[in-house]
Amino acid sequence: MQNSQSSALSHLELKDHRLHSILELTNAINADLAIEQLYRIFTFILKEQLHFNRFVLLLKQEEWLLPVKSGYKNKLVLNEVTTELSRFKEITLVASSNSSILQDFQAVIPIDHHDKPLAYLLLSTNSKTEALELAHFSFAHTLTNILCVALENRKLSAQNVIKEQISKELELASEMQKLLFPQELPSNKKMDISGRYIPRHAVGGDFYDFIPLGDEEYIICIGDVSGKGITAALLMANFQATIRTLFKYQRFELTFLMEELNKLVMKNAKGEKFITFFIAHYNAYTRQLQYVNAGHNQPFILSGKTTTLLTDGCIGLGMLDELPFVHVGKMQMQAKSTMVLFTDGVVELENEKGAQFGLEQLIKQVRSFSALKMEDMNDIIFSKLEDWKGGLPYVDDTAIFSCKFF
Repeated sequence: MQNSQSSALSHLELKDHRLHSILELTNAINADLAIEQLYRIFTFILKEQLHFNRFVLLLKQEEWLLPVKSGYKNKLVLNEVTTELSRFKEITLVASSNSSILQDFQAVIPIDHHDKPLAYLLLSTNSKTEALELAHFSFAHTLTNILCVALENRKLSAQNVIKEQISKELELASEMQKLLFPQELPSNKKMDISGRYIPRHAVGGDFYDFIPLGDEEYIICIGDVSGKGITAALLMANFQATIRTLFKYQRFELTFLMEELNKLVMKNAKGEKFITFFIAHYNAYTRQLQYVNAGHNQPFILSGKTTTLLTDGCIGLGMLDELPFVHVGKMQMQAKSTMVLFTDGVVELENEKGAQFGLEQLIKQVRSFSALKMEDMNDIIFSKLEDWKGGLPYVDDTAIFSCKFF
């Protein structure tokens, strides 16, 4: 009777001991203690409260780590160890083993997360393996699982914080990029100009601009950086700022301007990116338009029933150290003619059958609606693009810059 009472009391004390260990670890986790402190508490519980005299914890983060090691002097090659341990899917007592790793331990405790190994705990006590109860190791598994889940949650939380910071920075970058586009475009007796742009991501590599050079002369341009994202957006922002700065202080012949811009792109992009670019210089008094098309999608002019593609120019900027040629195109603009500039996101937009929107369809839409204000025409064209792509997303930055000359 006395032995039975003693055994029951011992069993209760053990349960109370284990409960205290769980509370101690969870309180430390809830107190948001440093990870190193959690490891120390975990080590203390295994060693002093559960009486494991030898154990190691292998933990998967970006790579396998060995954050906890006690009573084991040998060196572990983590990739080799974890490869060997991958065959263990549940708590396994090791009576004997030929493995140089497992022969020093009595149990392998795997911790999985979504069917992927998150950690392995190898441990031993002074007791003989045959006398060990699985429940003793099950409790070690519980503690390890609590620790690993807490560490995984911290990692995910840190990743979410980083994602949130990146999201805020991209949002700010997007707002700043919008300021680079002209905020006011003319709609008067001389001309009616409107632009619209949808970036594929938060920031993009397309741009268009309108730069007055006094009362009668204007620069009209559009560009597209190869590649997308922050790098492309920064390159384009620098490129656009340079153009505005150059024309603010001096007027340049288009040939000289393109050569200088090519040098700028080569310097900033170091040959890793290039810019397709179209620039036009329009004199409202003489009605003459001079332009250079640097490898960009060919803008077109509708005048009456005539469609003219603007093809003269040079190769894209930043493709070669020096431009092999620059051809300046010249046009005499007729009254009520319409010029449309666009990026490849417009004509290369695919529908669900894989067919592209195409230049011919764009010209057809412009011809149908060019009598409207340019802003209204652009809205209609983008509605046609929405209908064309259906449920598919825009796969590229998409810009249209439309100009009517009265």
